[in-house]
Amino acid sequence: MVFRFLILSDEVNDFKREIKIDSDDTFFDLYKAIIESVGYSDKELASFFLCDNKWHKAQEITLVEMDTASDEDPHTMEDCILSDYLEDEKEKLIFEFDVLNERALFMELSEIIPGKNLKKPLITISEGEPPLQFKDFEETENVTTSVDTDESFFGDENYDIDEIDKSGFEGFENTSSDIESSDLL
Repeated sequence: MVFRFLILSDEVNDFKREIKIDSDDTFFDLYKAIIESVGYSDKELASFFLCDNKWHKAQEITLVEMDTASDEDPHTMEDCILSDYLEDEKEKLIFEFDVLNERALFMELSEIIPGKNLKKPLITISEGEPPLQFKDFEETENVTTSVDTDESFFGDENYDIDEIDKSGFEGFENTSSDIESSDLL
């Protein structure tokens, strides 16, 4: 049996990959096919997540064994056969390629082809550039936003912070002599 996966990105609109793979292959075989199709380094951590129809993460299948103290058996890509976890068309997966920043590709088992077998995975559609494997967060940190902080910023041109109604704070007297007025905001 052959599984056909459609792979999309929420970062790059015109990115699309399609991979056909034998259902008896492992998640590691699928991982290698994805890495090859997008040109990513295979030296980084990655995980697959089986998802519900609303993309909520469920079962995680990791590249390497991560948590040996857990009550659950570890699920590693090399040990997990695709057909043991996937059985219906339209099942959803997330391929997290940047684990630290939770960046991922979205996958759907778009077709199950019975009576066929593949010796190795095939990349059947390769459109658009993939999202960068490593995002330069310094670029986004240097972006400034403009916020209008003139007198009307607080909703009233005559706003005066000293006019706050302090009546709601009655009964909250300072009972500790350890607190200095300079410690208060």
